[in-house]
Amino acid sequence: MTIRVPTPCLVVLVGASGSGKSTWAAQQCQPGEVVSSDALRAQVGESAHDQRASADAFAVLDDIVRRRLARGLFTVVDATSLNPDGRAKYREMAAAAGVPCVAIAFPTDAATCRRRNKARAVPVPTAALTQQLKDFEVAVPLLATEGFAAVYHEPGELRRVPAAFASTSGSDTRTALRFGLQLPRHGWPGGPEETASRLRDLAQTAEEAGFVSLWVMDHFIQIPQAGRAWEDLLESYTTLGYLAGVTSRIRLGTLVTGVTYRNVALLAKIIATLDVVSGGRAIAGLGAAWYEREHTAYGFAFPPLSERYALLEDALELLPLMWGKGTPAYKGRVVEVPEALCYPRPLQERVPLLVGGSGERKTLRLVARHADACNLFGDAATIRHKLDVLRAHCEAESRDFDAIEVTNLTTALTASTGQELDATCTRLRPDGVNPDRFLAAAGAAVVEDQIPRFAGFADAGVHTAICNLPGAPEPEDVAAFGPLISAFSN
Repeated sequence: MTIRVPTPCLVVLVGASGSGKSTWAAQQCQPGEVVSSDALRAQVGESAHDQRASADAFAVLDDIVRRRLARGLFTVVDATSLNPDGRAKYREMAAAAGVPCVAIAFPTDAATCRRRNKARAVPVPTAALTQQLKDFEVAVPLLATEGFAAVYHEPGELRRVPAAFASTSGSDTRTALRFGLQLPRHGWPGGPEETASRLRDLAQTAEEAGFVSLWVMDHFIQIPQAGRAWEDLLESYTTLGYLAGVTSRIRLGTLVTGVTYRNVALLAKIIATLDVVSGGRAIAGLGAAWYEREHTAYGFAFPPLSERYALLEDALELLPLMWGKGTPAYKGRVVEVPEALCYPRPLQERVPLLVGGSGERKTLRLVARHADACNLFGDAATIRHKLDVLRAHCEAESRDFDAIEVTNLTTALTASTGQELDATCTRLRPDGVNPDRFLAAAGAAVVEDQIPRFAGFADAGVHTAICNLPGAPEPEDVAAFGPLISAFSN
């Protein structure tokens, strides 16, 4: 049996002495996550079996639980929890912290509980254990009525799922969904000497796993959302040119190119070259740019947002001219080119233009007016709203909404089993980062739990889910997406 719980949450174990609660908690949880009444008796009394210390032990237990929940930490209460008032108190603590409260019952038979109890150095008095067993029989039918987020009537393998999508689900008829892969960090333990081989192995694995596109960020300094400023970060188009040479099918693009970083006509030349050397696999990802620090560091102008949007629209108009027939002149809002001259032309008749961002008044209007694809952020509900806005812009521009590819960038890690996922998260999690916080930030879940999450994206209207891998991933982290991709390859 699998016990699927959102994290963070409060888990309350319910069972008599000897029912196996402490053993299960030790096997399924990290030591610091379990708050044990017995352990606290030993701390405030003479031993774990000092019943005279119970009041103090539970006062400390309650304080620890409140403080852990306030920090958003996954917490397990290891006590008998046979009193309904005590269980109500734990639910109130969880509610105050804004986290779910889950109950797990331990229906171990009386004979086993008594046998285990006798084997203890200091057994629970027989009369007390008998009363606990009676109280458990009364408690079990009450659990379903007490307001727990979930109740499990027997222990099993604990599987944690980020709370943000623990309850998400898509339709029973699974909508087809493509997958892209973004590699936002380029620093591996072996340093720059290993970078090329690491990228090659990841790209080839992605192609074999079924990813249809491979993306890199277009930044010169690592962005705060992904890492530290002094981390290794490769120049995007040089990297894509290299990846073109070590792959054969996967499409290649930036997510996304800041239009302030390069002369637009030169950018057209760069993307055309990428398309030629990749055999017609380039995607032109474009955005208005936002990271002022790298503009300052590299000496680029960082004009006001209105001017950056004007430059973005000029780029969306000029790039197809540069790649098309003839050499027409172009005069836009801020860009002027006397000859749209670019040889060789791209191999694709039209290199797809993707605009990144979800701004409703300007960005999505530019998508409707000029782009072949958009890249959105957020959960399924947010995406539905953004697509309603985009649909309205398409109507205003007399554009076919269905002709626009919808992509969504989301962070995700996956594996086939809980043990494999735990190992992956442990390897990629930075020192000092709480495991549950990393689990949530990484969007980490086994394939079985990722399927409803991505089904929700597909039902919302996403055509391609672009998965951002945190940390310095290994090929096996990429290969782990194979079963998930297969689940949506209708």
